[in-house]
Formats: sequence, C-alpha cells, structure tokens
Amino acid sequence: MCITIELAISCINCYEMEQQNQITGKKGEDIACNYLENKGYHILARNWRHKHYEVDIIAAKNKILHFVEVKTRNGLRFGYPEECIGKEKMQFLKNAASAYQYQHPNWKYIQFDVIAITLDGNQTKEIFLFEDVYF
Repeated sequence: MCITIELAISCINCYEMEQQNQITGKKGEDIACNYLENKGYHILARNWRHKHYEVDIIAAKNKILHFVEVKTRNGLRFGYPEECIGKEKMQFLKNAASAYQYQHPNWKYIQFDVIAITLDGNQTKEIFLFEDVYF
C-alpha cells in the first residue's frame, strides 16, 4: 500500500485534532467537577464505564444521584457545546444510569444534567448547568 504525503499529513492532522479534543474534554471535566463541588455536589465517579457506555460525572446532592454529561468547546465556531448532545447520546446516558443503579440500588432518585463549557484559550469563558434534562 502506498501512502502519499498528503494522506500522511492528513492522518497526522486528524491525530493531533483528536489529541487536542481529548485535552479539551479532560479540562472541561476538571472545570465541571470543581463547579459542581463548589455548588455542594459530592463527586462519586468520573468517566464511569459499563460495557460501551460512559458517564462523564456521577455526583450526589440532596439524596439525588446526578448523571452529568459535560460538553466543552474552545470558542463558538462550531456552535454551543450543548447543541451537540442528541437523543442517541442521551439514550446512552440513560442506559449507563440503569447499569449504575443496578450496581448501586440504594439510590432512589436520579437526575440527568448537562454542563456546557465554552473556553477562550485556557480560560473558562462560560459555564452553564442544565439541570434535570430530558430528550
């Protein structure tokens, strides 16, 4: 198989973009955890996985278990962070929540939340908590 220089550069650019997205995502999750802790939430898990499902943050506050999806964007060139959460993602979150509840049956009340973070370089420009969301 012959790889052209253009294809090699394209692959490197995709790899670098994916690496940058992972860095931005981790930074957003760090910001979200600090934000939630400052609002009185207790962080129970980060990046909790079950099979092919993942929850960014699982937190507790006032006897409610919160499953939190975090979306972070560096600028608004591609729209607001919360705009990229669709029904399929929310269904994955619901399935993950069911698996978590099966493993931790002591939680009676649950809630799905979204934290949308917009960065401006290395600074947090905006952070919004959308509580008790349904799709």
